[in-house]
Amino acid sequence: MPFGGEKRNKADKWGKKVREDKKTPKFNKPVQKKTEGRAKPQYIEEAEDRDDYYINLIEGRNPVLEALKSGREIDKLFVQSGQLEGSIRQIIAIARDKKILIKEVDKAKLDRMSATKSHQGVIASAALYKYYEVDDILEIAKEKAEDPFIVILDEITDPQNLGSILRSCDGAGVHGVIIPKRRAASLTPIIGKISAGAVEYVPVAKVTKLNQTMDYLKEKGLWIAGADASGDPYYEKDMTGPLALVVGSEGKGLGKLIKENCDFIVGIPMAGKISSLNAAVSCAVVIFEAKKQRALKNSAGSLQDGSIH
Repeated sequence: MPFGGEKRNKADKWGKKVREDKKTPKFNKPVQKKTEGRAKPQYIEEAEDRDDYYINLIEGRNPVLEALKSGREIDKLFVQSGQLEGSIRQIIAIARDKKILIKEVDKAKLDRMSATKSHQGVIASAALYKYYEVDDILEIAKEKAEDPFIVILDEITDPQNLGSILRSCDGAGVHGVIIPKRRAASLTPIIGKISAGAVEYVPVAKVTKLNQTMDYLKEKGLWIAGADASGDPYYEKDMTGPLALVVGSEGKGLGKLIKENCDFIVGIPMAGKISSLNAAVSCAVVIFEAKKQRALKNSAGSLQDGSIH
């Protein structure tokens, strides 16, 4: 069971014609604005705006709100005209407190900017997502006085799966996620939208070789569990100590060498006709079992510490 170009548009400087071919998307035809002095072509204005926000966008009310709360560096906030009610008011209030430039624009403008096509009337232009080191993730667990709890993704290329996994990891108390530099989905605005803002709270590390990283984590005292249909039922395994769970890709599952490098394998028993769950759902099932086990262990430990002898 598997556990689970378009190039950036570049407008030439003032006065130069933008090349229009198959590789360069067409801008709108120049439209002279009725302003004092010489009018500026509409397509150049759009190109300049594109330079402002193209690097990274955060789209949708929840993702933008969580980005603001987390302290993410935001350059500009684009708000749809007339959409100033509900959570948008809270977003604007926080942005004003942080001295962030707020632009009120029409829906057509946001539609052109949007990569997800689900901006909900607000888009933020932000700095690129930060990747962490593996040691940073281990240090986070240490600062919380908790056993490290890490998820490793083996060639998860679908942004939907990565975004969903990040959201589940945030809810389950995972300290960080490790992904390979090649053949894997990366952090993008679409991931931010799918994860409902969890990408702002779950540290993600990119590594060159997963097997070497697994060996390093073993040296640091972590047990490595692999998620695969051939494994024992996940709820029968002790997942209360320092743990890293490896989740395989949707189509191939765990790679052979990755699977061999795991300390033990866990699976999800299936009762129906379908032999497996998708990677994101499988990951959520196992990490929330680990969360439950850890909570029970901590609760038992607290009762024992407070008992009368």
